[in-house]
Amino acid sequence: MRFALLLGILIFLQPSAPASAAPKEIGLALGSGGASGLAHIAILRVFDEMDIRPARISGTSIGAVIGALYAAGLSADEIEAIFRDFAGSKLDALTGILRSDLKLYDVLAVNLDDGGLIDPTAFLKFLAGHVEATRFEDLHIPLAVVATDFWSGESVIIDEGDLFAAVHASMAVPGLFDPVIRGDLLLVDGGTSRPLPFDLLFSDTDRVVAIDVSGNRRPSDDNTGITDLLFKTFELMQQSLIREMILRQEPDLYIQLDISDVRLLEFHRLDTILEQARPGAEHLREQLRKWQTE
Repeated sequence: MRFALLLGILIFLQPSAPASAAPKEIGLALGSGGASGLAHIAILRVFDEMDIRPARISGTSIGAVIGALYAAGLSADEIEAIFRDFAGSKLDALTGILRSDLKLYDVLAVNLDDGGLIDPTAFLKFLAGHVEATRFEDLHIPLAVVATDFWSGESVIIDEGDLFAAVHASMAVPGLFDPVIRGDLLLVDGGTSRPLPFDLLFSDTDRVVAIDVSGNRRPSDDNTGITDLLFKTFELMQQSLIREMILRQEPDLYIQLDISDVRLLEFHRLDTILEQARPGAEHLREQLRKWQTE
């Protein structure tokens, strides 16, 4: 009797087994890169297939566009379908001349009056028509998008108010899309100051995943025209900024997708872009599996 009582006391005093650890919250940063940013769809598809939902998203330029659609509740497949709807033609980014189909013209109208070559208003309305969210407060996943104040050069983080007005500001590539006035600020593309905004996620998430779609340049026998020089130089600037950010503080997972030979507005090359994104997407899948077992 005494032995049983003593055994019961010892069992009672044993430390209880630790509760299973809560899943790590993941912050996802989607970088800028023009049409190369369609590669973000391949990344989001991995999250969908593994049934993992990012706790927060930050995005710049095309990263803000796709991040807004995903945070509003669309799947990667649904986002891909949206871009297939209008990606049937090629737009020369410098002249505004459409080649082949006219489908893209319906959502990117030439405009020379407001500080940009192209008026993205119809494009943004086209995107907004596919989601119920109109404001940041309506989103399923908290989102922050990055624009740049033209006068100070400082990043402007937008996470409240009109969703697609913020996206417009974030994607306002100087000389291509018109800048956006927000109070006393004149906002241009966030890629000029913070092209991969993973630093916005450290304080609120356990793991930070940063997806770099700024592209790669390879030697070519083709003549490099003025359009390529202008926008590839913009990419060089962004890559330099990203390197400096990583030196200050590395994300838990940095993936530079090897997207090459894709110009800024070549949205019609969606299949090529997604194919090039496949190795990076598989790398993400492997890392997410490791984190699930930790």
